[in-house]
Amino acid sequence: MSSAVVAKRYADALFRLGVEQQKLEQFAADLKVVKPVFQNDKKLAKFLTHPKIDNAKKKQLVVEAFQGLDKTVLNTLQLLVDRHRTSIIPTIIDEYISLVNDAKGMADATVYSTRSLSDEEKSQLERSFAVRLGKSAVQLNNIVDPSILGGVKIRVGNTIYDGTVKGKLNRISRSIVSANN
Repeated sequence: MSSAVVAKRYADALFRLGVEQQKLEQFAADLKVVKPVFQNDKKLAKFLTHPKIDNAKKKQLVVEAFQGLDKTVLNTLQLLVDRHRTSIIPTIIDEYISLVNDAKGMADATVYSTRSLSDEEKSQLERSFAVRLGKSAVQLNNIVDPSILGGVKIRVGNTIYDGTVKGKLNRISRSIVSANN
């Protein structure tokens, strides 16, 4: 079974627990703290995947590192350590946040631009994409990428809306090449 499918199952189970306990937002906030640690800390990943280190020690480290988290989230992390699934924790978190956003009628998006967008530009894009996606709100995260030359590229989930100069030039180049063949 692919890790994406497994991650969706864990995220769905955690989402159901969040609904049952009425803690969707609490779990999301806790998971947003956990994600960068599991995503960026190579020493932690190496420790948690080392075959000669006992699972009890691995779980103890997780409990000590994340002691302020909700008990259910902490138990989920320990379960993932037991089942040797720590490598998919960032994917599980992304899936969970996506489920929460869907339940609230929201979407997270990343906008790539050559410069930092003003608050007015961001809010205008958020309103425009909320309507386009049929969501009540879209929350944008702005990333500055000078390589796009101009315009913006917006990623919502697995869909990319490319309105960049670089993207247009690439499309023109491909159409010229295909026309000459």
